[in-house]
Amino acid sequence: MALVDLLNVSKHYEAQKILENINFHIDEGERVVIVGKNGSGKSTLMKIVNGTLDADEGERMTRQGIEIKMLSQVPKFDPSHTVRQAVEAGLGELRTSKIRFDEISQLLATEFDNNALLDEQARITSYLDHHNAWNLDDKIERIMHHFMLTEYESKNVDLLSGGEQRRVALASLLLLKPDILLLDEPTNHLDVYMVEFLEELILKERFTLLFISHDRYFIDQIATKTIEVEDCALREFTGGYTNYLEQKQELLRTMAQQHDNMLKLLKTENEWLRRGVKARLKRNEGRKQRVLALREDAKNNPSKIHKMRLELEREAKHFNRGEGVNRQKMLFEVEKLGLTLGDKVLIKNFSTRILQKDVIAVVGPNGSGKSTLLKALLGRLKPTSGIIKMGEITIGYFDQHREMLDDSLNLIETFCPNGGDRVDAQGIDYHVYGYLKNFLFPREFLDKKVGTLSGGEKNRVALALLFTKKVDCLILDEPTNDLDIPTINILEEKLQNFPGAVILVSHDRYFVDKIAKKLFIFKGDGTIEESYKPYSEYLEDEKELQEMDAMEAEFSKVAATPTITQPQKQKVFKLSFNEQKALEKLPLEIDALEKQIDEINKCLADPKCYEKKGISVLADELEKSKLLYEEKVDELLTIEEKAEEIEALKNA
Repeated sequence: MALVDLLNVSKHYEAQKILENINFHIDEGERVVIVGKNGSGKSTLMKIVNGTLDADEGERMTRQGIEIKMLSQVPKFDPSHTVRQAVEAGLGELRTSKIRFDEISQLLATEFDNNALLDEQARITSYLDHHNAWNLDDKIERIMHHFMLTEYESKNVDLLSGGEQRRVALASLLLLKPDILLLDEPTNHLDVYMVEFLEELILKERFTLLFISHDRYFIDQIATKTIEVEDCALREFTGGYTNYLEQKQELLRTMAQQHDNMLKLLKTENEWLRRGVKARLKRNEGRKQRVLALREDAKNNPSKIHKMRLELEREAKHFNRGEGVNRQKMLFEVEKLGLTLGDKVLIKNFSTRILQKDVIAVVGPNGSGKSTLLKALLGRLKPTSGIIKMGEITIGYFDQHREMLDDSLNLIETFCPNGGDRVDAQGIDYHVYGYLKNFLFPREFLDKKVGTLSGGEKNRVALALLFTKKVDCLILDEPTNDLDIPTINILEEKLQNFPGAVILVSHDRYFVDKIAKKLFIFKGDGTIEESYKPYSEYLEDEKELQEMDAMEAEFSKVAATPTITQPQKQKVFKLSFNEQKALEKLPLEIDALEKQIDEINKCLADPKCYEKKGISVLADELEKSKLLYEEKVDELLTIEEKAEEIEALKNA
């Protein structure tokens, strides 16, 4: 049985259908991403899986004793807790189990044949293994360091910003490691280095995960399955975002072929209907109804196919825009810029030129000064030193506060402040509904007040409004936050066709790779590096350099360490209890997996066997078995290498 099963589940809000007769399951070890437009039902599906929202129809079944935890958009903490206390909240059982394990280990030294103690030790070992809680204090320190929470550890958690509180809540859930972890946009408020740490932790500790994300590289790294929510139904794809696009392209081809076949059938059936056959006769009534149904499908299919093709074309557009004219107007000239806030130096001695066709991504860790640079370019912050020369230009600015929007106006009033129903966007005259349709707004939204919209909907309005302004330069601060992937694709298309300069702050690696031609990289010490590499390539190079530096430091440390005595070696260099147990059981598990893979391959070669079980089910089982086999082999090799190093050190 799966960890969670949803059978024939439906959910409506008043007259609006959200999910209709859907089936869904999540198995142990799966990492499932939910994608779809905002408002399609992604969060509803997640809350039903969590059990915090009841379905109107259908059944939710869970494995007995399962623990499911969900990252809240607005976390709640004990108001008396410091940041460290909030991170460690809920770890009491893990700590108690580790203490009891140590007690049992001591007792078994003299009572080695006590079966009750051995059974209890086995249960605790399994529990601590699952939660990877053998070195809990080290794990806490590592997570707090990577999520930049160490500097706030003694601060009251209620005094943190919303984004910082989300990091605290995420850190706490990662330490708990429930049977299923549910994450809604986990990479919001994380910089790229935090996201990379999160990816590494999820994969290394083999979380079972259900998540919603617009970060396409994160999805590619993490997801083993993609669930698309559209038109109240679910569509399943194997793998991450790249696989999802490939399989959807294949689906598009299939749909187009089926539509062509339907048109041929419809032509034949229409001819039958026109020949004057007495369709009212009972035996022909069914055929008549099928013709009418075919006509309806033939009307609806082209719009569905067109919609899917448009989404895929937006995604497939080449990352780089045309270079344009060689003579480019200078928009900004920055000379020896310095910016200090309080005692913190954010920017020092930075000089650059920004030209009319530049597309620049400003990247780096949280708190390093990226948004501060944007404010300086906008003239909202005076430099501590140096100068910023700005040409005679107009700037369009987008930030997370959506300052350009008036909550009291509806959408027509927002886009047509002088009356009428027409809007000019980059030289093209649109009816306001025709324009907003490009940003995925249905007609009924035209009369809605801005103040009644969700955060993601407000972001879409603000971006749509931005592209109606005649400006030379767009400055965007985290424009993809709270947007779904279809809207991000639209934003990317608009930016690629924008004739002026674009300067943006973003942690979305996929978005930056696709849009930016140049990087301003904040190093965290006040210096800014300029690069023309794709952002993901720069991060890979940076990681390799850090690994080399760490290796050199380790070699230097080993070379400088004096020879230690044999008793000290035995005390320091040894496998942990967990590793010793793994060394015993892993070869058996690997043998069992090899046999399992052989059996599945034999079944796939036997029509009687695969017809009985189903090819897709067997293929899925084979893929999971191979992945698990590779993980077990890697784990065994790592422990064996460590054991060999320990033995060599003992004999040195």
